[in-house]
Amino acid sequence: MFTGLIQDIGTLLKIQKGEESYQLTVSTRFPQDDLLLGESIAVNGICLTVVSKGGGAFSADVSRETVTRTSLGELRVGQRVNLERALRLADRLGGHIVTGHVDGVGVIRSRRREGNAECLVISIPEGCHRYLVVKGSVAVDGISLTVNEVTEKDFSLMIIPHSLSETTLQYMRQGSRVNIETDILGKYVERLLGQRPEGPKSSSVTFEFLANHGYM
Repeated sequence: MFTGLIQDIGTLLKIQKGEESYQLTVSTRFPQDDLLLGESIAVNGICLTVVSKGGGAFSADVSRETVTRTSLGELRVGQRVNLERALRLADRLGGHIVTGHVDGVGVIRSRRREGNAECLVISIPEGCHRYLVVKGSVAVDGISLTVNEVTEKDFSLMIIPHSLSETTLQYMRQGSRVNIETDILGKYVERLLGQRPEGPKSSSVTFEFLANHGYM
C-alpha cells in the first residue's frame, strides 16, 4: 500500500527481457542497508517486489500481465521513474490510498501553463470514467493528484511547481503515456452496492440501509 507521494526519482539502468517476463534494475537514493529483499516499491505507480539490491540500485521482476496492462513495456534504459516505498502504519497519509495496481494507461492530450501551475489533460483509460470524480483523487504514474475536471473522454489536473520538480511530470509532454490508478474506495463502494457489471445484481447494502444507519 502506498500514498502517492513520490520519495525518489530513479533511473532505469537495465532491462532484461525473457519470454514471459521482464526484470528491471533501477538506481535509487534509498539507503541500501534499509532496503529489504521482498519489499514492495512502486515504480511509476506499479507495485513491484525487490528481488536483489546493491550498488545504489535494486532489481524487480515484472510479469507479462503487468507489462501488458501498464506502460512498463515502453520504458527505455536511462529513463527516469517515480519511486515510492510501501506505507508504514505509523506514517502520515499525505496523499490517498494507492495500491500500485494500475487500471490502465492514459495519454497526455495537452499541457499548458496556468499561473504558477500547469494544466495537464489526460485521456481516460477504458473502464475508468465512472471512478473519476471532480476534486477526487487519482494516481498518475504513482503520483497522488486531485482531479480538476472530467469530460466523457479525458480529465484534467492542475500541477503545482513542487509536484513538477519532485516527480517525472517535469519530463512529460503531449503524447506521453502514463499509468492511471483510480481511487480504490470508489471501487469497493460500487461493488458493495452491487453495481459493477460483473458483480451481483442486488446487495444488502442499499441507500435505504445507509440512511437507516446514519450514513446519509
